[in-house]
Amino acid sequence: MQKWIVQGSRPTKLPTIHVVSDSTGITGKAIARAASASFGEVNPYIETLPSMKTPQELTEELTRHLAHHRQTQVPGTFIIFYTLVDEELRNAMHRFVEEAGEDPENPEVIAVDALAQAHQALSKATNRKPVPHPGALYSVNDQYFKRVAAIDFTINHDDGRNPQDLTKADIVLVGVSRSGKTPLSIYLSQLGYKVANVPLDGVTEPPKELFDVDPSRLFGLMISPELLAQVRSRRMSKAAGKDAYVAASYSELESVYSELETARDLMRKLGCIIIRTDNRAIEETAQEILRYYENYHPQF
Repeated sequence: MQKWIVQGSRPTKLPTIHVVSDSTGITGKAIARAASASFGEVNPYIETLPSMKTPQELTEELTRHLAHHRQTQVPGTFIIFYTLVDEELRNAMHRFVEEAGEDPENPEVIAVDALAQAHQALSKATNRKPVPHPGALYSVNDQYFKRVAAIDFTINHDDGRNPQDLTKADIVLVGVSRSGKTPLSIYLSQLGYKVANVPLDGVTEPPKELFDVDPSRLFGLMISPELLAQVRSRRMSKAAGKDAYVAASYSELESVYSELETARDLMRKLGCIIIRTDNRAIEETAQEILRYYENYHPQF
C-alpha cells in the first residue's frame, strides 16, 4: 500500500496541499511551495502520493484520504496539485473529482492540473502531442539534484535563518519587511539558485556574516514608502488592542520612510545592487537580478 509522504509544519493558515504524481512529485511540491509563498507561507503542509501506477490505486488512495480529511479538517477544502503524465491516471483523477463533488457530505475538492497548460501551449506551438514519460524531467540527474538542493537551501535560509551559511548562497536578498524577499527567493530557487534572504528592520543589527558576502551576490530590495505603507496597512488591518499600536508604527508613513532610509544606508555599506520591486511581477524582478548576477557569474 502506498503511504502519503508528509512535509511542512503546523500550524499553517493554508489548507493541506495534496500532491499526486506518477513520478516523484517534486514538480508538484515545488509549485505548491511557490504558490504558498505568495500567501506568506514558506513551509506549507504538503502530503504527497508519488509513483501512482494504476487508476484503481489512485482512486482508492484518494478516497481513503478524503474520508480522513473529512473527519479532521474544519473548514474542509480538499486541495490537490497533480502532475500526472499518464492519460488513464489523469482520467481517473477527473472522475474522482467529479464523483467526490456529487456527495454533499464531502468538502469542496479543488484539483489543479500543474502540467495541463504547459502541455497545451507546447502542443499548439509545435502541432505535436506530448508523449507520456513520467519522470522524464529528472532524467538529467545533475540538473535535477541542483534544483532540489537549491530549493532546500532557500527554504532553510528564509527570513534570516542560518546566517552562518550566507557565503554559501548564490544570491542573498536583503530588504525591509514586505518588500518581496520570500516569494522572490522561492522563485529563484526553482531556477536552480541557492538563495538566502535577510530582513532589515532598522532596529536589529544585521548578521555580521552579511559583510562577508561577495557584493556581486548581494541584492537590496527597495520599494516606494507610500506603496510599502499601504501593503503593511492592509496586512495589519485586523490588529487590535496592544497590537494596534505596533500595527500603526509598522505601517505609519513616517516610520516607513525612516526604515527604508536606514536600510538604504546599510545597502550602500554592503555594496548591494539595488533592485526596485514596486508594482512588478516576481518574474520581472527575478530577471533583472539574474541579468546582473550572470554578468559577474556567467559560468552558472
